[in-house]
Amino acid sequence: MDPEVDVPLLSNADLARIFHDIGDMLEVKGELVFKTVAYHRAADAIAHSPVELSAAYRAGERPKVAGVGQAISDKIDELARTGHLAFYDRLVAEVPPSLVELLRVPGVGPRTVRVLHEELGVESLEDLRQAAEAGRLRSVKGLSVKTEQSVLDGIAALETRETRMLLEAAETLVDTLIGELRETPGLISIVPAGSFRRRRETIGDLDLLAETTDAAALVERFTTLPAVDRVLGSGSHKAAVRLLRGPQVDLMIMPPGTAGTYLIHFTGSKDHNVHLRGIARDRGWSLSEKGFLRIGEDGEPLTDDAAELKTFPTEAEAYRFLDLEFIEPELREDRGEVEASASGTLPTLVRLADLRGDLHAHSDWSDGVHPIATMADAARARGHAYQVLTDHSQSLAIARGLTPDRVELQRGIIAELNARYASEEAAGLAPAGSSPDGFRLLHGCELEIRADGRLDYEDELLARFDLVVASLHVGRRQTRSQLTERVLTAIRSPHVDVIAHPAGRMIQGRDDLDLDWDVIYAEAARTGTVLEMNGSDHRLDLSDERARRALAAGCLLSLDSDAHRTEEYHNLAWAVSQARRAWVTPTDVLNTRSRAELLAWVGAKAERLTGA
Repeated sequence: MDPEVDVPLLSNADLARIFHDIGDMLEVKGELVFKTVAYHRAADAIAHSPVELSAAYRAGERPKVAGVGQAISDKIDELARTGHLAFYDRLVAEVPPSLVELLRVPGVGPRTVRVLHEELGVESLEDLRQAAEAGRLRSVKGLSVKTEQSVLDGIAALETRETRMLLEAAETLVDTLIGELRETPGLISIVPAGSFRRRRETIGDLDLLAETTDAAALVERFTTLPAVDRVLGSGSHKAAVRLLRGPQVDLMIMPPGTAGTYLIHFTGSKDHNVHLRGIARDRGWSLSEKGFLRIGEDGEPLTDDAAELKTFPTEAEAYRFLDLEFIEPELREDRGEVEASASGTLPTLVRLADLRGDLHAHSDWSDGVHPIATMADAARARGHAYQVLTDHSQSLAIARGLTPDRVELQRGIIAELNARYASEEAAGLAPAGSSPDGFRLLHGCELEIRADGRLDYEDELLARFDLVVASLHVGRRQTRSQLTERVLTAIRSPHVDVIAHPAGRMIQGRDDLDLDWDVIYAEAARTGTVLEMNGSDHRLDLSDERARRALAAGCLLSLDSDAHRTEEYHNLAWAVSQARRAWVTPTDVLNTRSRAELLAWVGAKAERLTGA
């Protein structure tokens, strides 16, 4: 008898759980990061594979799955045939599963978990809490009273913090889910809604809205996707699931031709919708996702015979029914957008296509991944007229900051690249999609504002850069007055053009710098120093609220990628999304200007200081 006959067939979700667990346990064991990441990426790919992998492997086939190499493929084969994996069983014997939970505590890494387990017998979050409260952590070499308090604070934060995704992860998941549902019979359209459509800086649950002629088929397909861990609800026109190691996803069905009010309702925000419902009620209508329903003088819906339901295929038509201009999703937070719509004063928001270049990116000369030429060519391929290379300055050793000698070597490489670009453009050989104004790589730096308040390069060297962005990475625990004065030193320098990621924050990982923001805004406006909206999705700094205050103070902004690899030029989209949430227009942004206008602005900094 074939032994495989008696082995239960593992689903893709079962396989994905096992490989996620392997990644977690390898992390606790202190394996190299690339190895742990490889298992988690493979698990995600397995969960979303359209092929039932165990059945395929038993049939002697090995379908190609992105992220699954030979080693992991062999492990899938063993699991499919036997229902067990010797490698997994060995890891479980070495690493108690409860230890993996400790990695969720902010600031507790794999090495600390191993040491606490080996020296104090800590195996769970409760063990860790008790050890910290009893003052036992400080007995371990390298840990202190401060560590104990940090651990207790981390556990408390973990217990109260809602798990939220960054924008890049949310976009990847949305695109994957829509791709898996797109071929469902009867489907007309499917789009994201909720906080992701409004581009909130972190995302909790995901919402999908679909128009279809066969709601039952779409709900069935959605609730049986391989990545679904649990079905939370399933009906004729909506369903909710929890994804494996992922968020809750709600699917709402829209009857064909009625998307207008559905999109408004499920995009939100709640406060925006409440405001719209108030306007509708004042006009004798009740507004819901289904449309506008006529109500009587008592505010109640009319009887069926007298009822009148108005639906609209587009949001613009639904807004127009209330005598409102279309309101962009990013603005729908009830922060004045409804009043501006009614008065015809909504701003023309900045778009990604408005950007002529990017003022902040890194190469492998400091902490970037790709060589200078690779980064430059990728920026050129995006149709930009310029990219500023801003590798770190000398004192930031952790980022391999450039000494003045290395700066000069880099300057020569940039000159050679620009000569090549000019030659290709003159010969009509520029790549398709290149800017009609040509492309130039501009030489800049990310200048460290040192803990003692000094700038990291002398003025003579700074004067030779095309553009300088300054930032503060060290000495973050200084007083508000000290931190503010350090940033003001950079703002007042005739050679500093942009303050990069001004709040110095890491979303869900590091608090903002304690700065006197009103003073910063006022001085940046006075001197014409630009404040950056950094598009890295774990920064998004300035936040949309601060950016709006900066605009009110008269500041100019830049929207930058802070790319450390070519793929991260996509961060520009996140910078733009947050700028749109801040009501930013193209004229508010320095890098919507041409290369000549940009360089002229930089060259006039000293004059602005003198005039100020």
